[in-house]
Amino acid sequence: MLTLWLLLLPYLSLSPLVQTEKGLEFPRYDGKDRVIDINNKNYQKAMRKYTMMCLLYHKPIPDRKELQKQHQMTEMVLELAAQVMEEKEIGFGMVDSHKDTKVAKKLGLVEEGSVYVFKADRVIEFDGLLSADTLVEFLLDLLEEPVEVIGNALELRAFDRMEEEIHGYEFLELLKEVARDNTHHPGLSIIWIDPDDFPLLIPYWEKTFQVDLFKPQIGVVNVTDADSIWLEMEEQDLPTAQKLADWIENVLSGKVSTEDDDEDDDDDEDDDDDEDDDDDDDDSDDDSDDSDDSDVEEDDDDDDE
Repeated sequence: MLTLWLLLLPYLSLSPLVQTEKGLEFPRYDGKDRVIDINNKNYQKAMRKYTMMCLLYHKPIPDRKELQKQHQMTEMVLELAAQVMEEKEIGFGMVDSHKDTKVAKKLGLVEEGSVYVFKADRVIEFDGLLSADTLVEFLLDLLEEPVEVIGNALELRAFDRMEEEIHGYEFLELLKEVARDNTHHPGLSIIWIDPDDFPLLIPYWEKTFQVDLFKPQIGVVNVTDADSIWLEMEEQDLPTAQKLADWIENVLSGKVSTEDDDEDDDDDEDDDDDEDDDDDDDDSDDDSDDSDDSDVEEDDDDDDE
């Protein structure tokens, strides 16, 4: 994953972080149950619903309170990961090695305490530390384009001829040059952020800022209300130092502001209000769909038995 650049200006104080909007906060579990108790009746529906399924194969819940607490903490790790990855179409579930031996055998779950990730026709075992940030980072890596298998000598020669451009280094040098040229702006801070260091925040940042963090990005973020604006860049070509310097100058002068897109957002809200009546007509259908989603755990479909 590439890097995210943020310009923090004098009026974008870092002090009131406790008052920032949700998108800038470190995620906390919101109390909503997302992890599914997988059993022989619902596992097929769960597998069909998500593009990727993450299952913890665990021992039976112990009787001792201290061990029960440890199990609950493990479940909270999955719940937080499920919350962060909710919009990535990744499902999370738990399989009891004692109660659900039948489904465990069908899915090929063997080692208790292991996390198994099902993606298409592949099963990948997660062997890392079971923490929310480590698990999310692992799953984000799996979402990237898969490794291509080289099957013959012709493909190997083609691979040897490939030249990958390292944009990160060029981008760093570009920003260094711009920073040196703008030392007369004491209130301007240029901050380098490697999203890989904050895996739990990557989905939040992408949703809040509407940027693709698998590409270099540079923008201004107002930390008090999460408003942001980003320099438009070609997918392959980085901006020149002059273009970047001009954009920063426009930001400092107020020609480019994080409030520029607020009017468009207001127009979108008005359009949404106009469509409310039409949406009301579909409420009953939506309710039934939501009911189907929430019934994955309680599905009594016996076709798979």
